[in-house]
This record gives sequence, C-alpha cells and structure tokens, in this order.
Amino acid sequence: MIAIIDYDAGNLRSVEKALLALGETPVVSREAKTILAADKVILPGVGSFGDAMERLQQYQLTAVIHQVAEQGTPFLGICLGMQLMFDGSEECDDIAGLGLLQGDILRIPEEEGLKIPHMGWNSLSIRPDSRLFAGVPEASYVYFVHSYYLKAADESVVAATTEYSTHIHAAVEKGSLFGCQFHPEKSSDMGLQILKNFIAL
Repeated sequence: MIAIIDYDAGNLRSVEKALLALGETPVVSREAKTILAADKVILPGVGSFGDAMERLQQYQLTAVIHQVAEQGTPFLGICLGMQLMFDGSEECDDIAGLGLLQGDILRIPEEEGLKIPHMGWNSLSIRPDSRLFAGVPEASYVYFVHSYYLKAADESVVAATTEYSTHIHAAVEKGSLFGCQFHPEKSSDMGLQILKNFIAL
C-alpha cells in the first residue's frame, strides 16, 4: 500500500491520479497508523515552506515522517515535499525543516529573461546509477513549478540536476529517502517511469 500524506498542502489528487493510472490503490491519509503501515510513503506539496511545516506539526506528522525514515520505508518528497526533507529554507529563516537530509533551500537568483517562479519543462542531467531514474534517458524533460531550489550539503545524494539561472539539485536519493523538485505526476511518460521505479523499490 502507498500512503500519500495529507496535510492540506495541495497537489495530493494529481499524485493520487498518477498512481491510479499505474494500477496502484494509494491511500490519502494523515493517520499515523496508516502511514506507518504503508509499503511506500509520498509527501507531495505546493506552497509556502513555513505554512507546510506548521501543518505537519499541527497534524503531528513530523514524528511520523521521522519514524517512516527510521524504519527504512521508501519515502518520496515531491516539489515542496522534497524541500521539507531538508534543514530549512530562505523562504522562512526561522522555521526548521524535517532535517532528514542536509542542505539548504535557496531563492532562485534573478536573471534577465528568466521568470520566477520557474514554471515549465527543463531537461535533467541524471546520475547513471540512480534507482529513481532507471530507464529514464539522459536529458529527459520534466515539469517544474518553483521559486526556491535545493543546494544539498552532500552532492553524493544528488540523483539529477538541471540549470535555471543557477545549478539546481533537482532530485535526491539516499537509502530509502528520495525527492524530486519537479512534478513526476505532471511529467508525462518520463514522470510515470520515475513513479514506477519508486513503486518497484
């Protein structure tokens, strides 16, 4: 069973629909018992880093997510969900992230001719041994919507990068922890392949 964590952060239904299209029967839940019993757990999200962390705490989900990580259940953060996995964000300096992985979430630098938020398709440079990107060709295009980006402290966790005004760590994987800054559920066949790879872990 795949649990999608429900913390009122949007984008849950598009992730659910993508998983249904792959023949899965995901459960959208904020119940600790359901999440901890799942074979895989997904943390989607769009919006503000600070608001999202406050909601995770309000629903007593931060401890649950740490428990998921400690028990080695494959865990996938998508967009804001990936950012929340890290230490903190420039968007809300006074609010700590989940700290599952080390790194900072930084504002995309202004550059003439480039719009922020970054919305649209960008190609990926993919680490060849990545489990999340098995069968996904180098330079595949995926769909992004974000104003902040990850700079991981340890580059060995970075599974894919892209360029948009700066060098962006677009996906991470370490042990049972995975994250995508882009939206695999909105990234056509390549995105579905990434979700299939996560399901198959």
